[in-house]
Amino acid sequence: MAKKINFLITNWMKEHNLLPDKEKYSGLKLIPEYLRVANRWMHQIILFIASLALGVMILLVALNVSIRYLTTKGGIPWIEEVPGLLVTLFAFLALAMGVRDHMHVSVNIIYNLFPKNGIVRKIIYTFGDICVLICGIALLYYGSNYVAKLMRVTGTLPMTGLRTYWQYIPAPIAGFVITFDSILFLLGILDPEDYLYSEKEIDYTEQVIHAKKEHKIKIKKED
Repeated sequence: MAKKINFLITNWMKEHNLLPDKEKYSGLKLIPEYLRVANRWMHQIILFIASLALGVMILLVALNVSIRYLTTKGGIPWIEEVPGLLVTLFAFLALAMGVRDHMHVSVNIIYNLFPKNGIVRKIIYTFGDICVLICGIALLYYGSNYVAKLMRVTGTLPMTGLRTYWQYIPAPIAGFVITFDSILFLLGILDPEDYLYSEKEIDYTEQVIHAKKEHKIKIKKED
């Protein structure tokens, strides 16, 4: 039984690239590979936490609403506060997950004016990663400082009695993940097309440009 479980776990880890490929990489080249594996493990963990937070939040809200409508009680007080904490946790982790797959909203009007795989596109892409890195560092630095300040204060949340700083911990965690991802992208250790949470988007802009060119050629031929 233990061998079967170990076999299943090993297969799952290989399927999700959670083990270093020592056959493909060796020597100093293993360092970037270990960083990639660490990055994947980190995102597996935050994906699990975010999924758990979302599931618990939905269950608690549904439970409280049911208690309100099915009984004469006004609901359980602490349940009102916990979903708010879980929303904060989920939102910041989702922010970091979006950075990993470059899923955040971007305007490509200027970017698409330049040739695909050209130097200008690479410069714009790198500039974007630098901007995200700065945001990640700011979130990590100021978030950590704010949490550290609140840890020296004796205040608690009104319903759960938790220390006040607990609701702000997701901010520096997300800042660390964003910073780590951005550094790996800038160093070329992570491939921008190495997606964990999504698939490569279809570039409809190129299709439109191609269609316009074909249309112009067709008009010229008809003339």
